[in-house]
Amino acid sequence: MTLTRRQALLAGASFCCVGASAQNAAVVHEVAPGIYIRRGVDEDLTKQNDDAIANIGFIVGRSAVAVIDPGGSLVDGERLRAAIRQTTRLPIQYVVMSHVHPDHIFGAPAFQKDQPQFVGHAQLPRALALRNEFYRKRLENTLGKERAGGTVTPTLLVRDRAEIDLGGRILRLEAHKVAHTDCDLSVFDLTTRTLLPADLLFVQRVPSLDGSLRGWLAELKALKTLPARRAVPGHGPTSVDWPSGAGDLERYLGVLLRETREAIANGKDIEAAVSTVAQGERSRWKLFDDYHGHNVTQAFKELEWEQ
Repeated sequence: MTLTRRQALLAGASFCCVGASAQNAAVVHEVAPGIYIRRGVDEDLTKQNDDAIANIGFIVGRSAVAVIDPGGSLVDGERLRAAIRQTTRLPIQYVVMSHVHPDHIFGAPAFQKDQPQFVGHAQLPRALALRNEFYRKRLENTLGKERAGGTVTPTLLVRDRAEIDLGGRILRLEAHKVAHTDCDLSVFDLTTRTLLPADLLFVQRVPSLDGSLRGWLAELKALKTLPARRAVPGHGPTSVDWPSGAGDLERYLGVLLRETREAIANGKDIEAAVSTVAQGERSRWKLFDDYHGHNVTQAFKELEWEQ
């Protein structure tokens, strides 16, 4: 995501998480049969980590492969593609892009040679049009133009729910209302009952609010009703039990909601709220000081005029 707190404010907390080696960035773990995940480092974007800071991966069916987020840069995407080819020779038929943030999707050009369907939320094209230029320049300034990558326009849009078949393996896709962003897409693997909610789930690394606080809590509540055994966070461990794995995130968002409302009711301005709201959460999260202030600012703006 962003390099500094100020950039987080400007970019909508867009570049998430310093020094991942290429070796670690290429390692995938099989979290359930046929589901392989690369753990992103709990850092922010740097030249050393190639923006390999999000959890990304792929799912293998009997006849095809689906990429679940293609990575944070061209080199990150190329490493993921190489990991797929070391695992299977099946065609890469789908590349799912979970939301607009570059740490998840700027590796997409690495997969164009496979001619897959690029899958995204119905609102993703609009979000890309608004943000792509800023994100691209920021990545190029840090990584260099030849390593930065870019965006690919989705060819398959999900407006509500959809399913894709990898050959005896159905993935259920859901386009969410405004939550972490305004274009969040989750994946549920029916075969292993594994939920891949991307950045609708943060574990250990502080969440970044770029959409709606109330909406995020509502979407999280709905996701918890799914009969999933495990979930793959967008940031954090490669797999957590579900729904218990959402406990820390739900607590943080709840505290942020309650204490922001209290700050507004007590007549505090945004600056005062940033310095006081949810400070009890500070020791519980990595990168708290980098993103929490932005979260409070976003929450304050959302809640200031609520009825």
